[in-house]
Amino acid sequence: MARAHDVVRSGPLLCAVFDHGGFVSYRDLGGVEGDDLDRLVERTIAHYRDDTDVEQFEWKSRGHDLPADLGDRLVAHGLVPEPMETVMIGEASRLAVDVPLDETPAGPVVVRRIVPGPDAEADLTRMLAAQESIFGTGRGPSIHSSMAELESGDSEFWIAEVGGDVVCGGRLTPVPGTEFAGIWGGSTLPEFRGRGIYRALVAARAASALERGIRFIHSDCTDMSRPILERSGLRAVTTTTPYVWSR
Repeated sequence: MARAHDVVRSGPLLCAVFDHGGFVSYRDLGGVEGDDLDRLVERTIAHYRDDTDVEQFEWKSRGHDLPADLGDRLVAHGLVPEPMETVMIGEASRLAVDVPLDETPAGPVVVRRIVPGPDAEADLTRMLAAQESIFGTGRGPSIHSSMAELESGDSEFWIAEVGGDVVCGGRLTPVPGTEFAGIWGGSTLPEFRGRGIYRALVAARAASALERGIRFIHSDCTDMSRPILERSGLRAVTTTTPYVWSR
């Protein structure tokens, strides 16, 4: 929520607005259920519909949320579920390993961190375009917010390139005041999968996290990345499902 333009508390919810849309988060729902939960969902929709100009907002649910019928109630109010992901946590040291990368038919793989400077905006633009081509949600971070995040040091941005093209990219975002950092993004273009590029990008971010004094890594994993992180010792702790409202 630190990079939100605006955050409004509504009962147990934090309703944020970012460059790329709205986002609903919470520690738990505080025992709200039944008709009271329906009214909370209705107020949330009304807030984004009437008080903001966002085209979409995401209600990020977790597998351990109570009540158990939360998802059904969100769907009943017009929110659309996206694919479920697995939340995983583990030691950064288990991920920070050497990953040999063979040269691809298009050339060698280069993994590097994007740093502030004259090329940063172009690098971030290419990275965000590659990620949108894979995830295709239209809710990825904007170049404006990404540049601000890069220049503030709130996140590190890493890319893997082949022949000057970004084929994989992701962020490392430390959680202030903790020993945790999140790794976000990282999906590889389909034609370059199965070559260890994602693992190499994870390893580079984990090594950087260790240098920053970070001990633990957490990640919301797709079915593609979960087996890779499991083999590195990360453990599944819950699931997360985005429910999306569109104007």
